[in-house]
Amino acid sequence: MKTDLVKGFVDYSGKDAQKRAVVQEVIKQVFEKYNFEMVETPIIEYEDFVKGENQNDDAISDIFRLSDKGKRKLALRYEFTFQLKRIAKNKKLPYKRFQIGPVFRDEPVTGNRLRQFTQCDVDVIGSSVKEEAEILAITKDIFDALKIKSAIYINNRKLLNEILGDLGIKKKDEVIREIDKLDKLPEKVVRKNLEKYGAEKVISILKKPEEFFEKFNGYKEVKELKDYCKLYGVKINFSPFLARGLSYYNGNVFEIKSDIRSNEEIATNSPMRGQIKETICGGGSYEIGGVQSTGISFGLDRLQLVTKMVVDIEKYLVVSLGQDKKAIQIAKQLRTKGKNASVYFGKPSKALEYANSYGIKKVVFVGEREIKRKIFKIKDMRTGREVKFEIKRVG
Repeated sequence: MKTDLVKGFVDYSGKDAQKRAVVQEVIKQVFEKYNFEMVETPIIEYEDFVKGENQNDDAISDIFRLSDKGKRKLALRYEFTFQLKRIAKNKKLPYKRFQIGPVFRDEPVTGNRLRQFTQCDVDVIGSSVKEEAEILAITKDIFDALKIKSAIYINNRKLLNEILGDLGIKKKDEVIREIDKLDKLPEKVVRKNLEKYGAEKVISILKKPEEFFEKFNGYKEVKELKDYCKLYGVKINFSPFLARGLSYYNGNVFEIKSDIRSNEEIATNSPMRGQIKETICGGGSYEIGGVQSTGISFGLDRLQLVTKMVVDIEKYLVVSLGQDKKAIQIAKQLRTKGKNASVYFGKPSKALEYANSYGIKKVVFVGEREIKRKIFKIKDMRTGREVKFEIKRVG
């Protein structure tokens, strides 16, 4: 029997699992502070429902397909947004929901890209630019809490379509998908790809200063979003190259970038060089069920890698030196006081090895002498120091 991991999938345990849990809880608490409702949805859906109307998107081509005993065509969810078609039905608007859970994509495994990853999504069904600003305020709060240096970049799909329309470009979605690759591929490669659509001129236009775009109707939503973000104390940056690959976006789109990648890691001659580089989350506005909506998605796996937040949970190991009953009682008292505690039944030397292997920083020894005196020792595994403390009543 093979026990190897399937390529693109990862086990998490120990400190990694603990850190993921803390990061996830931070995100959840921020979502709840803004009165968003938590939902859960199935991992498996009908294939047609998963594919939806956007079957030309790269993400759709990467879905995991499967079937059940009834030979029904099914698929693993690749994101949460399409499931809102069902979840948001008959809800009073604006409907604000968040969801945290695994999604799956059957795509090549490169760098930090996995086939199973955990998304943390927040969306508003029935939205305007005002709700977009709130989404970006949530984003700022999360990155502040996780101590991640970041910058928010925005653009507008209507603006991109307007510019492409002026150029007489017909296959706008295809061109936008090529523009979206500019932070991954050299400019000359993207320009070459754009030639087959007659759209190579668009790069020169998108390099123009922000004032140039003020004449377009699509820029009005960018300006309005900037104004509302100021009310939340959120700074945003206009980036005309920002496209977001999924075709369902129809208004403002946003990405949050962190400075965890150097310029050397960005494609040479990319117009994205000089900006804060690594995209760590993104989203935008779209229509679902005929209702204008907006949202953003955070990848838990990526946030775990870039957060500067130190996770150090105080844990106690109560070591029974032939005093099992009392050791269990003391561990229970520690838990009552809000401490994390477990009991070790065995030799003291083995107990210290055990504590080290699981990152337990405090060890309490419970023997006959300690119980008689009601004086116990706590050994700090980081410093080696021992501190005595008194328990007047054990049990």
